[in-house]
Amino acid sequence: MLSPADHDLLLELLRIPTVNPLEAAGEATDLPAAQRIFAAAATAAGFTTVHHAAPDPAFLDRDDVPLAVRERAREPGFLTAQPSLVLRHGPAHAPAVMFNVHLDTVAGLEPAAFDGVRFTGRGAIDAKGPAVAMLAGVRAALPVLGDRVTVLVQAVAGEEGGAMGVYGTRPLVEAGYVGRLNVFCEPTGLRFLTRSTAAMTACVAVDGTGSIDDEPGAGHNATVLLGFLAQHLAAALDGAEPGGRVCVAGLHTGTAHNRVYGTGRLLLNLSYPAPAAGKRLEERLTRALRAGVAEFRDRFRTTRELRRTAEDAAEIVSLRWRKRGLPALDCRDRWATKLLDAAGVAAWPPAEPGFTCDAIWMHDVPGTATVVLGPGDLAGNNAHAAGEFAELSQLDAFAGTVTRVLTEFAARHEEDHVPDAP
Repeated sequence: MLSPADHDLLLELLRIPTVNPLEAAGEATDLPAAQRIFAAAATAAGFTTVHHAAPDPAFLDRDDVPLAVRERAREPGFLTAQPSLVLRHGPAHAPAVMFNVHLDTVAGLEPAAFDGVRFTGRGAIDAKGPAVAMLAGVRAALPVLGDRVTVLVQAVAGEEGGAMGVYGTRPLVEAGYVGRLNVFCEPTGLRFLTRSTAAMTACVAVDGTGSIDDEPGAGHNATVLLGFLAQHLAAALDGAEPGGRVCVAGLHTGTAHNRVYGTGRLLLNLSYPAPAAGKRLEERLTRALRAGVAEFRDRFRTTRELRRTAEDAAEIVSLRWRKRGLPALDCRDRWATKLLDAAGVAAWPPAEPGFTCDAIWMHDVPGTATVVLGPGDLAGNNAHAAGEFAELSQLDAFAGTVTRVLTEFAARHEEDHVPDAP
């Protein structure tokens, strides 16, 4: 399915660093260049560019925009260097299929290479490889589609780094660049996933007074307090919400050996399958933190070095939200499920947890169905890790899947005139 020209296109994209600036400030990145190269390849297949720009800064003036995005967006040039691209093939008002791919990557550049069997490089599987394979699959389907079906492609910024699509995918969805069927190209092992969790980030902060190592009891020991709370929260929140996950993440107080640090931060990332579940998880974290602080006080208030920390724990510990209030996707459109079944695409096992991606922004968009579908596996292909790769066979298989899905969509439009979503 992928031609030698597609191989060259993917290698060229892999060689262009497109690290999301939220991942690594100051690391080389040129997302617009990658988007222009991708657009040129799509133009050769008959696509036109209908949008290539950064969003209005007003999109970030919302309560659910992650704090990290709002902080970085104040920097001159941040948004202008993070545009998103929309390509279209077919009439503007024909029934449409939309494919969403993100061309930004996590940090940690990897050498780009292809040995005839395997592509390596940052973005090989997440998600430059799927982007090129998707384009090859669309190209193969175009003779069947003619002018009866429109294909939209969103090639977005702002998927990685915890941006959650707030300045990439979300503005495009709100502008109406969506289809009756919407496919978010992420590694799913070629199984279609109709769910996408959302995530929220909590920061447990200690704001106390430090001291020197000769008088450790004179100050507040944020290291011991946060270490205790990290273990307490990990146990208290384990399996707290079915379909969600709790990641007890970064803990920082300081690096020196000869002082007591009175301030520190503990981060937790919490995913959830539905907004109501997210609200329950928020409340459970609040209760668990309160209980953890009380347990720390009872355990350490009679010690010599940690008595002050224990006595003041309730006053110096606070919970701050760096990200919350985002939607989650749970698509139950049976028309889309039947279409994908007919196209020979396997379903994601119901018992297997989903994951978070930009598909959350298709939550409750009327008249649409949305799935997550792509080649490879996030863990198995080392996405976000050293040695990221994509097998050519995986990309070829995804291209073939895209062709079958589009062909089936066109056939069902002819037969059923594409019924409204239930």
